[in-house]
Amino acid sequence: MTKPRFNFWQLWNMSFGFLGIQFGWGLQMANTSAIFEYLGANADQIPILWLAAPVTGLLVQPIVGNLSDNTWTTLGRRRPYFLVGAVLSSLALIWMPNVSSLWMAAGALWVLDTSVNISMEPFRAFVGDLLPEDQRTQGFAMQSLLIGLGSVSASALPWLLSHGLGLENGPSAIGIPLTVKWAFYCGAAVFLATVLWTIVSTPEYPPEDLTVFRQQQQERLGPQQTIAEIITAFREMPGVMRQLAVVQCLSWAGMFCFFLYFPPAIARNLFGATDQTSPLYTQGIEWAGLCIAGYNAVCFVVSFLLPRLVEMSSRKTAHALCLLCGALGLVSLYWIHEPVWVLLSMVGVGITWASLLSLPYAMLIGVLPEQKIGIYMGIFNFFIVLPEVFVSLGLGWVVEHSLGSDRLLAVILGGCFLFLAAIVSQRIQEPEARETRGESLMAPKVEPS
Repeated sequence: MTKPRFNFWQLWNMSFGFLGIQFGWGLQMANTSAIFEYLGANADQIPILWLAAPVTGLLVQPIVGNLSDNTWTTLGRRRPYFLVGAVLSSLALIWMPNVSSLWMAAGALWVLDTSVNISMEPFRAFVGDLLPEDQRTQGFAMQSLLIGLGSVSASALPWLLSHGLGLENGPSAIGIPLTVKWAFYCGAAVFLATVLWTIVSTPEYPPEDLTVFRQQQQERLGPQQTIAEIITAFREMPGVMRQLAVVQCLSWAGMFCFFLYFPPAIARNLFGATDQTSPLYTQGIEWAGLCIAGYNAVCFVVSFLLPRLVEMSSRKTAHALCLLCGALGLVSLYWIHEPVWVLLSMVGVGITWASLLSLPYAMLIGVLPEQKIGIYMGIFNFFIVLPEVFVSLGLGWVVEHSLGSDRLLAVILGGCFLFLAAIVSQRIQEPEARETRGESLMAPKVEPS
């Protein structure tokens, strides 16, 4: 089947739901560690409280990938999972800022991450389903662009509600600030609305032979069959995917160190907050959210430039350079003593983030069998969540016993992981040249369907 090329707005529509997904995920990344500390968590407890999130991804994504590979309904193949995940995620976003204990916060994070994974995994396979090979870099770059836009909005929202709309937080000692609560409520609405837009605006291609497809459904959708499919796919993993796996593990170990400790590090190391009841702590968390919005704004801009950078070099080289920028950005925090200069460090993180959300998938998609894109995208997620699991289990001990409970040093450790990832990425053997060329995201060619 010859797949028609998409114009800019078709690419926008098919990925628009990712804006909402990232809005919800951005709120989670910027505020969850602070929520844990508001509820009394110590520095060494934060990683283990996050453990449910990566474990959920480890279990959910390959299962959802296999299910979506073998689903066909009136909504199509991937869109039913977009919808279910969006509804559940919106409910979880409303619940998260209203918890009253640490165990409830950990449970809410588990529900939220499960629900986000249900929507997120099929969106990666969506690009492979609908776009021709030479337009897939554009498709993933568009996802990266909308991820940046969603994250900018989500991360800055508590600060904007406080400083722009004058919403009073109240004493943080009695609970989670009102600005955080209202930001999560807005996130629930945005998540659901944007996913619904993609569902309504972007149809899917039906299977060429529906009878054969129905037979395939019966053979692959039972619990035993699903496990067997995952094991078989893992055993037959393409060589490029194995090489990318090492880079992903190091990259996401670095980013997870950043996600876990960056907001509390800013509040305590730069704003001088001694505990979570201090007004300085709330100010620091809000500023950290603004910095996270800053790196996502950079991600938004860099997403337009990535296809051109790939065209000038290669996906492998472009990704290595981007990872190096993030490493320098995080390590540079060691020498920063004024909060405003953190924004400069976030430029490097934003460059890494744009690449991390697009180029590994663009390198991977061309070597996957079309009928198993979903399950392989789910398995590829292993190499994101496994390092997160190890970080969750081990980083708390390292922070307490080796880093003196210094949250900033944990963030800098993340920069060291990114530096190693940049070095290892040079071992990747890319697909043929026709699959490694980027194209201008802003001016895609249009051919009649």
